[in-house]
Amino acid sequence: MTESAYLHTTRTAYDTVAPEYAELLRNELDGKPLDRAMLAAFAEHVQGPDAGEVADLGCGPGRVTAHLHSLGVNAFGIDLSPRMIDVARRSHPGLRFDVGSMTALDLADASSAGAVAWYSTVHTPPELLPTVFAEIHRVLVPGGHLLIAFKVGDERRHLSRGYGHELSLDVYWTPPELVADLLAKAGLSLYAQLIREPDDSEKPRSGRQAFFLAHKPENSPAHKPEASDPRS
Repeated sequence: MTESAYLHTTRTAYDTVAPEYAELLRNELDGKPLDRAMLAAFAEHVQGPDAGEVADLGCGPGRVTAHLHSLGVNAFGIDLSPRMIDVARRSHPGLRFDVGSMTALDLADASSAGAVAWYSTVHTPPELLPTVFAEIHRVLVPGGHLLIAFKVGDERRHLSRGYGHELSLDVYWTPPELVADLLAKAGLSLYAQLIREPDDSEKPRSGRQAFFLAHKPENSPAHKPEASDPRS
C-alpha cells in the first residue's frame, strides 16, 4: 500500500467513527495501571518549568494528551482525522490540537522535548515506519524522549466494521525486535521496554502489548537520518 493510500483510508475510517471511538475509550486508562506507569515514567523525563512542548502524535480524541497534561506535561495533540481533532478540541478546550500527519509533521527541527505515539503507528504499513521514525527524530530536541505503544505480533488484520460503523482499516501487529531495529536506524536509542499480556478488556481480539521508551542522543546529528527499508 502506498503512503497516500493508507493515509486516506485511515483518515476516512477515523472521521467516520470519531464520536463513538471517543466515548468508548474515554476512561480506558483507568483500568490499565501498567500503561499509566509508562506514561508517568515518560512524563518525568519531559516535565518541568523549563521543559518544551511534547507532541502526542495520532492523538485521536485527546485522552492521552489530557492525561499527560494532568501529569504536568506541556502536551499538545496532532491527528490525521479532522473529526477526531474536532472532538478533542470540544472535550479538552484548554489544550492545543492540530490536524497533521506523522509522515510529514508541521513542526520545526529540534522543536519538541518529547513525542508520544500511543498505538498511532498500528495503521502504518511496516515498510513506511522508517519515515515516521525519521520525522520523530527530526522534531525532537537532542536528549528528547519518545514513548511508543503498539501491538505485538507479525500480521495485518483488515477491519470492515468497527465502533458501530462500516469502514475499511488495516491494523498491523509488529515484532518488537523490528520496532527496536527501526528506532535505532532512525537515530533513536531504546532504553526501556514493557511487554504485557492482554488484559480482560482486550481479550480475545488482541494479544500482547508493547511500550518502548527511547531518546534522541544529545550528540545526535541535526539532519534527518536516511529512511531505510525494514526488510533489508
